[in-house]
Amino acid sequence: MSFLKLPWLHRQKKIPWRAHVLGRKGAFQKPDSLGLQNYQTLLEDCRKKGYLFEDELFPADLSSIGRNILSKLPAKIQWKRPHELCKTPVFFSSKKISCMLCQGELDDCWFLAAVEALTFHQDILFKVVPQNQSFEKKKYAGIFHFKFWHFGEWVDVVVDDRLPVNEFGQFIFLSCIYKNIFWGALLEKAYAKLCGSYGDLQIGYVSEALVDFTGGVNITIKLAEAPPDLWNILTRAIYSRSFIGCQTQQGPIRVLENGLATCHAYTMTAIQKVTCKHGTENLVRLRNPWGKTEWKGDWSDKSEKWELLNPKEKILLRRDFEDGEFWMSLQDFQIHFVDLIICKLTPDLMSQEDGKKWMCSMQFGKWVKGWTSGGSLSAHQNTFWMNPQYLLKVLRGNGSKGSLYSHSVLISLIQKHNNKHRNRMPHLPIGLTVYKLYNSNRKLPSSFFAWNRPLNWARFFNQREVTQDFRLPPGIYVIVPSTAEPHQESVFLLRVFSRMHTLQKIKPKLEDEKEQFPHFRNGSERAEHRHNYGLRFSLDVCRSILALLDFNSTGDLSIQEFRLLWKKLLLYQEVFQKKDIHHTGCLEQAEVQAALEEMGIPISSELCKMMAYRYGDAHLKVTFENFACFVLRVELMMKAFHNMSKDGKGIYIKESEWMIMTLYS
Repeated sequence: MSFLKLPWLHRQKKIPWRAHVLGRKGAFQKPDSLGLQNYQTLLEDCRKKGYLFEDELFPADLSSIGRNILSKLPAKIQWKRPHELCKTPVFFSSKKISCMLCQGELDDCWFLAAVEALTFHQDILFKVVPQNQSFEKKKYAGIFHFKFWHFGEWVDVVVDDRLPVNEFGQFIFLSCIYKNIFWGALLEKAYAKLCGSYGDLQIGYVSEALVDFTGGVNITIKLAEAPPDLWNILTRAIYSRSFIGCQTQQGPIRVLENGLATCHAYTMTAIQKVTCKHGTENLVRLRNPWGKTEWKGDWSDKSEKWELLNPKEKILLRRDFEDGEFWMSLQDFQIHFVDLIICKLTPDLMSQEDGKKWMCSMQFGKWVKGWTSGGSLSAHQNTFWMNPQYLLKVLRGNGSKGSLYSHSVLISLIQKHNNKHRNRMPHLPIGLTVYKLYNSNRKLPSSFFAWNRPLNWARFFNQREVTQDFRLPPGIYVIVPSTAEPHQESVFLLRVFSRMHTLQKIKPKLEDEKEQFPHFRNGSERAEHRHNYGLRFSLDVCRSILALLDFNSTGDLSIQEFRLLWKKLLLYQEVFQKKDIHHTGCLEQAEVQAALEEMGIPISSELCKMMAYRYGDAHLKVTFENFACFVLRVELMMKAFHNMSKDGKGIYIKESEWMIMTLYS
């Protein structure tokens, strides 16, 4: 049973948001190639000429490692291909995805924490890590490729499979617990190439990698100033398939007595409300990218707090292994962590406006010394007007009563420096300011900013991206992105998300109208025809599902448990429809097994046949209703087994626990 788990221009671009984030048709079509390297062309050339690819743009030498980290690496560094490190290398295994990667010598826990979050969203993972790649002889040519969202567009990054190891053949950087699986190490290499070198992955923010994997938009919550409805925000974040990371306090990296590491990034993999003898408590589950070193306080693996739960809830949640994953209370989480980073795949997390489409508009711009770089309003009021200005029109039209009064508008500002190496030029402190406007469509003079009060006072952060949420009534507004100090130069990307709006750059009166930035194609979201199998269940099946998901044995489902159920049913419905190729509304035994394999559930043919007897009709055909009930039960039993097994082969269970798991499920 898996629990709630934890990411375009010179004219106006109206972009369906989900198309670019989820990678449907239009979002991932023909991504630009980094360094003009075309994966398919290079692959075919290698096969035709019979040689293994060697990447000249990211060679197997110290220039790709980065000299800033040589002091912490072994004296002898070798570059080996996977076939030289094990007999049967595997690129990717759907059965061994999450929580199987371990950090190497790089201080790139921020990157690995984002990768861990990515593994809980398999559809997006497969866009970043294309699955038509293999070490099989017919497909293998020593070349692999990965896709990242980079400053407003998707880029395809090609790498060879030579990986740095020490003299004993052990990985220096990211590795997998299963030594024959290589997608993680190759993904890190591709990201290092995008950033300039492995050394350029030293120190960073989870938010950066999350955006690069999804094209999503980040919000960062300072936990010391967390809103009172933090639990509700987390619940909506997980239900809307957001990526969640967190970071501890800054300073030298060291492990504290409580088991947490300072200056370290973690992944939030789940949340759960539990029922104790004294009442309910909100728990969060975190994962340490090291693959070890866990929290030692309340609700840790060996905490006595688990005895306050009923046996079933304890079995399904507690996992007493040193694997880097642990539970802790939300209260302790707020005390011991500094930042909570949520990468939203839909920008409605804070507004609670679920189920409605958002549009995304993008504008590229630049701060130029002596021309468009005027600094902040608070410190440089006389030059602030020089900054680029953008006209935002928030429109009525979503049909809701609330749209007559205010809209939720999210604004994101991303900077990009010109150096190809990520760490050789620090980010500038950047921020954005918004003003209400009434009748002007020309660039506003300094007098306007002297006499008018902004809707927000910009806070400047030396990070790649800053975002801010607004509630704005329909009307006209001006967005002014700026650096903290004047005469600082950089290019930037401004993104605006709302239900309905227009966005355009305000040009100075004498500006050359022919001077425009490059064009970027906008994505298109196409409606997908779906055969309606329905989500109607008999009373008996409803009772079975209730028993399966009633973790705290209350006889009903909480809103969190129901959201989990609904999310799973939609997934089951999608897979069922895909495998029902004859559109009969039923699956045969082989189709059931194929559906389970697609969802990453290993099951033998013999067991599948038995389940066809149990859940099928007289012809061993399984309806969607019975299929959903069967898959829920399989996931529950697998989760219980893995949580209780010490060696993955068997379990010891008390009679009372056995009775609860078998009779009330």
